[in-house]
Amino acid sequence: MIILMQPKATAKQVADIIAQVEADGYHPHLNEGENAKIIGVVGESPTPFNTAKYESMAGVANVRRINTPYKLASRELHPKDTLVPLKGNMVGGKKLFLIAGPCSVESREQIIETAHAVKEAGAMALRGGAFKPRTSPYSFQGHGEKGLQWLAEAREATGLPIVTEVMDSALVPMVCQYADVLQIGARNMQNFALLNAVGESQHPVLLKRGMSSTIEDLLMSAEYILAHGNNRVMLCERGIRTFEKYTRNTLDINAVPVLKHRTHLPIFIDPSHGVGYSEYVPAIGYAGVAAGADGVIIEAHLDPENAMSDGRQSLTPHALKNMMETIRKIAGALGREA
Repeated sequence: MIILMQPKATAKQVADIIAQVEADGYHPHLNEGENAKIIGVVGESPTPFNTAKYESMAGVANVRRINTPYKLASRELHPKDTLVPLKGNMVGGKKLFLIAGPCSVESREQIIETAHAVKEAGAMALRGGAFKPRTSPYSFQGHGEKGLQWLAEAREATGLPIVTEVMDSALVPMVCQYADVLQIGARNMQNFALLNAVGESQHPVLLKRGMSSTIEDLLMSAEYILAHGNNRVMLCERGIRTFEKYTRNTLDINAVPVLKHRTHLPIFIDPSHGVGYSEYVPAIGYAGVAAGADGVIIEAHLDPENAMSDGRQSLTPHALKNMMETIRKIAGALGREA
């Protein structure tokens, strides 16, 4: 339910509503905009929600039901865009946010050199996998905590915040020690124990859409994180599995405007996984920016042909820099910065 307060509702009136919601066994979520205060009521309680009671309370304009199953992620509850602070930047604002780096952290020297290269190309954060979930158990699985330590060194050397994947709820405390953003990969989008753990961590989260998941599935997964009071959630469209054989996945451009319409959370696109071939990555990246994405996450490698994972879809730093030059033009045409 949504309790819309009157424009001149006092702080005491708002506090009284919140206290009543809690007394009835529900969870209140206050959103304050320039022209309105909205109190969201979520959760289950043995006490039936009494709409008439709340509408009669001082300061209340009206009460209405949230029509979507994802309550906290919905624009009905939170009309304004959420801005996620990240090392001096605000993700989801006017400025487009670029994350770039290799699929895997291969060595200390590789990740530090790559960090300098992607920063020069225009990246605002460094991505890199220390734990690598691979289709084959015989493929390189990452360096684990040692890889996280190398990422932290790269951050110290360049100032770039770190985005890295966490694969298991038991690993969340360790990864939080090193990473600025916890990435939930496509295969773990509905790992509910992991979603609860990253929600409890209060760390920024980049949640990727599962390869066979609907937009509503993605938003419901975000709801698990938001339910813990962690509103620093960013969503990522990274391509879904279709019958097409000429690309690795099919990046769902439709998802960008649909998500922007339905949720207040920042939206990223991942054209690297979306198509799987470096020659197509820039074009799909441009399309995602034009569709309204708040950020782009790109796989970049110093020597893609010899990368330990995902070299075929990785851009060289030079190609990344060229891509960023065009993205800046597109962003400018849309009234944004990059």
